[in-house]
Amino acid sequence: MLVNMNDVLLPAKEGHYGVGFFNAVNVEMARAIIETAEELRAPVMVGTAEILLPAMSLERVAEYLIPMAQKASVPVCVHYDHGLTFEKCMEALKLGFTSIMYDCSTADYETNAAKVAEMVRICHAMNVTVEGELGHVGDNEGAGKLENPSDYFTDPEIAADFVGRTGIDSLAVAVGNAHGDYKFPPKLDFARIAAIAGSTGLPLVLHGGSGLSDSDFRTAVEKGICKINIFTDIDKAGKAGIEEGLSAGAATMMALIPYEIEAMKRVVRNKMELFGSVHRV
Repeated sequence: MLVNMNDVLLPAKEGHYGVGFFNAVNVEMARAIIETAEELRAPVMVGTAEILLPAMSLERVAEYLIPMAQKASVPVCVHYDHGLTFEKCMEALKLGFTSIMYDCSTADYETNAAKVAEMVRICHAMNVTVEGELGHVGDNEGAGKLENPSDYFTDPEIAADFVGRTGIDSLAVAVGNAHGDYKFPPKLDFARIAAIAGSTGLPLVLHGGSGLSDSDFRTAVEKGICKINIFTDIDKAGKAGIEEGLSAGAATMMALIPYEIEAMKRVVRNKMELFGSVHRV
């Protein structure tokens, strides 16, 4: 069933478990995610991000994801992640996405709060939920890499003000996490997570989940993280599945699809079990 973010994250917050958000840039990824959620009776969030649109346009993603979510036997929130422009967020809204992340985290605080508050007013009028980001989650490499990530960590007191001024439904936090492959084991600031959860009362979001240890995930959820973003792990698993199929003698794209899907399902299954979202619906 197609739901918004509050429908899956508020029960997660109450039940002290996490819900996975998995990007799905093709139908095979979407199948792996939603089929696993149904098998495990787990709520799930699925979607895409603005940076991933070169792989599959927003319109094409909506064409397969929204009907699949509507037909699913478990709650599925279709989320547009890291929307960087107002225009693209509005496109996602018009296409039927039920949740939007408007990422203005690189702007100054006043601009971030004002722009996100405007997005909340628009989206809430359509029963669509909004995620904001305070502080800034950088990348592990490339142009988005931060020299001193701790300079951009989320401040618990400012977070409370940000939530009050914007009316967001969830808050993405910067606590030592980063997007992409971790070159070295990250050191998450769990005390900061707990302080932000206490000051805001909102479900918190951990970006850059691929590559964190099982212990990191468990402790983060215990301290207040309710949504965990995963992409790199399933992206790499899909590639490994194709390689497995080729090694097994699969000679066509159609023959490779089952290998690709099964490899990604193993990752999704592992994450859902780790986050504690299994048998919640």
